[in-house]
Amino acid sequence: MSARRKRITALYMFLGLILAILILAPVAWMFMSSVMLPVDLTAKPLKLIPETITFERYRQVFQSVTTSDPAYVFRIALKNSFIIAASVTVLSLLIGTLSAYAFARIRFRGKGSLMLLILFTYMLPPAALIIPLYRIYNSLGLLDRRWPLVILYLSFIIPFIIWVMQDFFGSISASFEEAAQVDGATRLQTLFYIFLPIARPGAIATGILAFLMSWDEFFYALIFTSSLSSKTMTIAIAEFNGKFTIDYGMISVAGILGSAIPVLITVIFQKYIVMGMTAGGVKG
Repeated sequence: MSARRKRITALYMFLGLILAILILAPVAWMFMSSVMLPVDLTAKPLKLIPETITFERYRQVFQSVTTSDPAYVFRIALKNSFIIAASVTVLSLLIGTLSAYAFARIRFRGKGSLMLLILFTYMLPPAALIIPLYRIYNSLGLLDRRWPLVILYLSFIIPFIIWVMQDFFGSISASFEEAAQVDGATRLQTLFYIFLPIARPGAIATGILAFLMSWDEFFYALIFTSSLSSKTMTIAIAEFNGKFTIDYGMISVAGILGSAIPVLITVIFQKYIVMGMTAGGVKG
């Protein structure tokens, strides 16, 4: 039995190694492409290991001051994406958490119908909304700005926050709330001092998902932004494909840097993400 268990363990390790290679191989190749010379990227046959490695493209991204330089454009777009994603995450967590607590712990008429309506707005395809939204934004002069894009992202991320967080709040035992009410705590005090500390892993995990949803969004950013002052990272990467040439090296650099921030956030809050997937209070 021990020998059979060892063989099964070895098989799992082998399959895990194969899976890791399949997942990490594209990332490794993207990094190699970002440090290869253009002549090596277009060489035939392709060289998997370049003779010369250069980090010049990374230096250009952080130091270029030429507005027409793709590296400069990407740096500004990366900053825009971070400002928009961070703003959306903070605002959606603030509004969504308050709303989720109300749906989970307060009884009021039409609660079920209102929740279905919120979920319905989240499920609507962006293509069905793009024309009326564009006409509204155009009539109000809100095109090609960052904060209107934040409002647009909030419209589909807040329903997601409410949907996820109300399950966390609903799973917390009612005894906590009753004890707080006996001590004279208000609804907001109960939320901030009792419920949020218990549901913190779920809130952090949900906030990271909200950040990623706004960080990777492409369709709305493509339609509602045009100038460098509001253009996001995803749009800048798409514009690296020129009419006659494709800058493979800069696309790879953009992919590495664009992935670095979400990966760093995920690594920092990894413990909370795992806890958020399994956490929840004791059922009341």
